[in-house]
Amino acid sequence: MTTKTSPSLQELRQDLHRHPELGFQEARTKALVAAELRALGLEVWEGVGVVGVLRAGQGNRAIGLRADMDALPIQEREGLAHGSTLPGVMHACGHDGHTTMLLGAARALAEARDFDGTVVFIFQPNEEAGLGARAMIEEGLLTRFPVEELYAIHNLPGAPLGEVSTREGLICSSESLFEVTIEGQGGHASMPQAGRDAITVGAEMVQALQLIMARRLAPGAGAVVSVTEFLTDGQRNVLPGRATLKGDVRARTPADRAKIAALMEEIVAGIGQAHGVRARLDFRTEFIETHNAAGPTRAVLRAAVAAGLESLPEREPMSFSEDFAHFSAAVPGCFLLLGNGTDGRHGQPLHAADYDFNDALLPLGVAFWCALVRDRLARAGD
Repeated sequence: MTTKTSPSLQELRQDLHRHPELGFQEARTKALVAAELRALGLEVWEGVGVVGVLRAGQGNRAIGLRADMDALPIQEREGLAHGSTLPGVMHACGHDGHTTMLLGAARALAEARDFDGTVVFIFQPNEEAGLGARAMIEEGLLTRFPVEELYAIHNLPGAPLGEVSTREGLICSSESLFEVTIEGQGGHASMPQAGRDAITVGAEMVQALQLIMARRLAPGAGAVVSVTEFLTDGQRNVLPGRATLKGDVRARTPADRAKIAALMEEIVAGIGQAHGVRARLDFRTEFIETHNAAGPTRAVLRAAVAAGLESLPEREPMSFSEDFAHFSAAVPGCFLLLGNGTDGRHGQPLHAADYDFNDALLPLGVAFWCALVRDRLARAGD
């Protein structure tokens, strides 16, 4: 229920935007969320994240709705009246909006209680690093609050405002991080034959790694290998003896992910041996692939219709990764995209310094969440 002192959804969202917090540092955000849920009369549990529980009727079914709370280490571009007050940190992915939409749904459902069962509102930390969902699961979230299904929304800049898009099966790729360390022999730039130049070895590896996608995986596999950093200890006239390559791998299947890791290991070892240098690969997966279950996906599409929203039921899988994958691997669920609009900052890419969540999406997201709860926890005769 909304009291006279309760902020509007827009005020709440913009307050969160002004005060962004990085993963596992969301102290102010958690306190705000917990206070709002308690004011609504919900049972509240605080751990690494925040959970609110709302019950209505006599039904024994329970579903979970998740929102993420963390921001990113990005310096926001000036121009917003509600811009970030913390230098170098901003809500560049819309988690401020996701949190606000779920709080808005809790308000509406707590007032109406027009469903039969239990809704578990999950406010998760540290989605951006892929660590928050696992931390909540390891803390006992799913045993303390057992649910039959789990759902999550992410806004999508560039898509029509309020358009619901999702798909059954794979919806988001996995993300693996890699680091290649090359140890050669530094030397004078005028006498390269006397050393083992790590930078030329690294450059050869960068080129070879791109051939994994072009020649070693099937066309259309949807995998990506990106070298994002190339660091050396070289100077103007000093050939580097050490180099480090860092990067990111996206894959749509565990089999492709494993194959890419094996091929990278082969390339790094082979090129290192050919040039007489020591080369080592570290490959670790932070985000697994995100899969949507059939029943929850159909429920999402029905809820879109009930909320009066356009839908795209067979969208292409997204190349980005989502921490929700750990939830949907444990409980049947559905991850969906909600169009953020196409104009101005609302249409800028996620993680861009001039992106902003569209406040016009807030009531649409609330309407969707409420329609979904009424669908999954319908009262007899409804």
